[in-house]
Amino acid sequence: MDNQTLTVLITVPLIVVVLAMIWLGWRNRLRRQADVERLPEVPELLTPATVVADGQYVATTTAGDWLDRIAVQGLGIRTNAELSIHAEGVLFDRSGAAPVFIPRSALVDSRESNGMAGKFVEKDGLLVINWKLGSRELDTGFRSRQATDKQLLLDALQELISAAPQADADSGK
Repeated sequence: MDNQTLTVLITVPLIVVVLAMIWLGWRNRLRRQADVERLPEVPELLTPATVVADGQYVATTTAGDWLDRIAVQGLGIRTNAELSIHAEGVLFDRSGAAPVFIPRSALVDSRESNGMAGKFVEKDGLLVINWKLGSRELDTGFRSRQATDKQLLLDALQELISAAPQADADSGK
């Protein structure tokens, strides 16, 4: 047997084992996260967006644990997206995946970060939105295409978060 054949006979099974382990890990993560509540529906009528930015939806992770990617409901899939901020909440319109809507009342905080769940960028190059889904606190990352959009998004998010308690009180929630 020549070296090339021996290399193929060792490499192919090794690749198959690695892929099987990745698949098993993802399946087990989905099983562990089966109790994650369903995402809120996108309201049929949204007020016009105060800020809109194109970029990349990075992932959603457990708050404070930037490696614990939430796999259920497609929240762990990195994809191009348009982030828009409305009076009702935040909408990630994702390419090739279902939209993610975060109601205003679920928003907790927003901040800049260097990275999360396999996406690392320059200092403070990532926008992270901290929010609640049922009893779980989550972090969702977004990387805007234009660096100038990030500050506009942060300002609009902080305004929405600080206005949320008053708006909820006014509406009787």
